[in-house]
Amino acid sequence: MAGPDRESGGRGWHGGECLAFLRPGPFRAPDSRSTSLCVTLLSLSNVGVSFGATELFKNVTFTVGDGERWGIIGRNGAGKSSIFKLITGELQPTVGSVARRPGLRHALLDQHRAFEGATTVWEAGAAAWRDVIALEKRIAEQAMELGELGDRVTDEVLERFGRDQERFEALGGYVYHARVDAVLQGLGFDAEESRTRPVASLSGGERGRVGLAAQLIAPADLLLLDEPTNHLDLDTTTWLQEWLQDADETVIVVSHDRAFLDAICTHILHVEGRTSEWYRGNYSQFVPQRAERRLTRDREREKQIAYVKKEEEYIRRNLAGVNSFQAKGKRKRLERLPRLAPPPGDPAAMSLHFELAERGGDQVIAIDDLSVEVPGRVLVEKFTAVLRRNDFVALVGPNGAGKSSFISTIIGDRAPASGQARIGGSITPAWFRQDLGDLPLRKSLYDTIQDLRPLWSRGQIQNCLGAFGFSGDEVQREIGTLSGGERARVALARMTLAHANLLILDEPTNHLDVENIEALEDALEDYEGTVLLVSHDRAFLREVATRVWAFDGTRLRDFDGPFVEWEQERARRAGKP
Repeated sequence: MAGPDRESGGRGWHGGECLAFLRPGPFRAPDSRSTSLCVTLLSLSNVGVSFGATELFKNVTFTVGDGERWGIIGRNGAGKSSIFKLITGELQPTVGSVARRPGLRHALLDQHRAFEGATTVWEAGAAAWRDVIALEKRIAEQAMELGELGDRVTDEVLERFGRDQERFEALGGYVYHARVDAVLQGLGFDAEESRTRPVASLSGGERGRVGLAAQLIAPADLLLLDEPTNHLDLDTTTWLQEWLQDADETVIVVSHDRAFLDAICTHILHVEGRTSEWYRGNYSQFVPQRAERRLTRDREREKQIAYVKKEEEYIRRNLAGVNSFQAKGKRKRLERLPRLAPPPGDPAAMSLHFELAERGGDQVIAIDDLSVEVPGRVLVEKFTAVLRRNDFVALVGPNGAGKSSFISTIIGDRAPASGQARIGGSITPAWFRQDLGDLPLRKSLYDTIQDLRPLWSRGQIQNCLGAFGFSGDEVQREIGTLSGGERARVALARMTLAHANLLILDEPTNHLDVENIEALEDALEDYEGTVLLVSHDRAFLREVATRVWAFDGTRLRDFDGPFVEWEQERARRAGKP
């Protein structure tokens, strides 16, 4: 994207004001705060980043107005996180410029989640208010000192006490307690318990949620959120999007969660083919705009190719004839004509297809009065249901409810506390594990596939890996060196070779970009077996789930209808419109 684009309904900048160039027809932003006039917060102009001879991206241009909410999307490795580093100043552009409003405050998730100096969860969440907390303690000590001095208090002591109180109020000292409590509560922590709960007791997922809380709590003008919904359950994701909808801060979020992007975004930045383009609207509004823009450019390029071909033919026929002068003039004009490049593109999304070795019976798993327990806690109590052939069941519930333990129990990997689960005799399950813990980390990609297909030729193995985005020397990489997204693609490649008639997918979209999530959706649409699916990706569940098993405390509720209808019923029961 080289600049503001009328075709996309984008915004152009002139005289410090943000002017909306509207396409025909009304545009309705996700909330009413998106107006045609806004204040510039930051802008990137023709930015390029290279590392030696390797170009990460070029010609990145977009401008963010105060109060806007931008979603950054693109393939894994396209440079989305590097754009965050450009915004914060951690990374300097090789070419182009980054301009920020003077005094701009940003909040970025600490990936290390060290929470230095914090001993409790509440202190970790309030980390950005450390100076205010210290001032609050100093004011309390001064109040005690005033009480002790009584009539002997001096004007100097009173003035210092007054100045500190005024500064405390100016820094938000009277509101930060409520903000910390509200955010921690919204992200699944008991606010009161958090005041004494040690940071050291947190699990990996909980540390991620505390880190997100610290971001939301921090006093900032700009929130930079990198995959904030990863590992959040459905209720917490809903709370987060509602919080961001009501927030005063400007938001830029990297995410593959399409429902989340639909709910909060006023603009989309698409990073593709080592450059980027921006669009006005949320994710659903971005999709047709991108298709229309590509179609327009394809047509323009086809017209130019036809024009060049016609002119070259004229030059060839007339260069040595009576029209030589005109032919030479046309040749010079053609030499100066900028050629329209084909639309930028990234490597294709993975190509996967789940085939069945055998059809299997109509009754896949019969569950009768099943109870699942861990030491000191009941996870599931007396659940009865039948998983039928061609069911696509979404297993949903809060983090920690016991979804993975329940799955392990019904497929026979762990013993039930009581009751039973029987798998049909002709059923072959394949399990995509959330932690990808079953991958052989010390083996190469090539050897991993060869172990499953020892009679395959080298070409067949390479073709299989190529369908999942691995080519050339990449096939000799050890799995332990791969990123999370790359490991997820390997796990899915292995599943396609199992020819299973029961797929168990535990958070399969966590590490996948949007294009590969959509490729997985397409593969499941053609799948003729049964699927048991755990996911917090609402767009994914709306697309594929035909039935829902939902945790309600220790009870599992069997809803015999698609995920969309389950959402609607739950909203009605909660009294939401």
